[in-house]
Amino acid sequence: MGVDYYNILRVGRNATEEDLKKSYKRLAMKWHPDKNPVNKKEAEAKFKQISEAYDVLSDPQKRQIYDLYGEEGIKSAELSSPGGFAGGGGGVGGGAYRFNPRNADDIFAEFFGGGPEKRFHGGDGGVASQGNKKAAPVESKLLCSLEELYKGGRRKMRISRTVPDEFGKPKTLEEILKIDIKPGWKKGTKITFPEKGNHEPGVIPADLIFVVDEKPHAMFKRDGNDLVVHQKITLLEALTGISFSLTTLDGRFLPVPVADIVKPGYEVVIPNEGMPISKEPSKKGNLKIKFEIIFPSRLSAEQKSDLRRALGGGD
Repeated sequence: MGVDYYNILRVGRNATEEDLKKSYKRLAMKWHPDKNPVNKKEAEAKFKQISEAYDVLSDPQKRQIYDLYGEEGIKSAELSSPGGFAGGGGGVGGGAYRFNPRNADDIFAEFFGGGPEKRFHGGDGGVASQGNKKAAPVESKLLCSLEELYKGGRRKMRISRTVPDEFGKPKTLEEILKIDIKPGWKKGTKITFPEKGNHEPGVIPADLIFVVDEKPHAMFKRDGNDLVVHQKITLLEALTGISFSLTTLDGRFLPVPVADIVKPGYEVVIPNEGMPISKEPSKKGNLKIKFEIIFPSRLSAEQKSDLRRALGGGD
């Protein structure tokens, strides 16, 4: 039979005119291209197919031909009719039937009274007029680790919102929103999903806004585009030099040799090892290493004597 129009409209073969209308209304709302900006091509094909199925099955004569001869029969320019389909205003006459499917948007407009551009507003999950007031935006925190903000990544957020169904009754819709975190995003960065809030009748749905916040990190502290590390060292290491390594936010081992005497306020600055700069991801800020010198809690008389000698103080 080729394409199964009954299956496309999700109805049985004995569906009434009312069944067809209800099903078409629900599916056309779901698959209209304006409502599916991400997978628009797939939606266009599906919407056209749904409208074609409704066009055939809602016309008693076309439906009768389809039931007998299937899709090929309904679409052929000339159809012999051994059952003797006679005359009638549907185009059957002299043993031939000419099928002119209506435009999918025409069928939609006939149903909803006006073109889709007058009926849809953004991706609001229902029918709304453009003159309506818009609900206030809804903000939520998007808590990110410093690693995520350093490397970037994709976060999936499951949301639940209320929208009117095809008959105007409220229903709960679950959706997964994808957020691509860009390397270098800062606390306070806002990601807006237009009209993804609850949809109350007569009000354009609110925008859903996620605001980036940073989780505290065990080692690094962020300062703009720079990263700051506080490194504890002993007094001996401060005087004689030290070499240590740090694990970066993307998992590399970074050796840090310090040959100078570490005095109070001394810091090591390593260029291009800070946070990525979001507008220029190839560039990074600095890594600043600040030192905390741990003094010994007590020294023996012999140690004091050795230190005086070593540091030039004499006995």
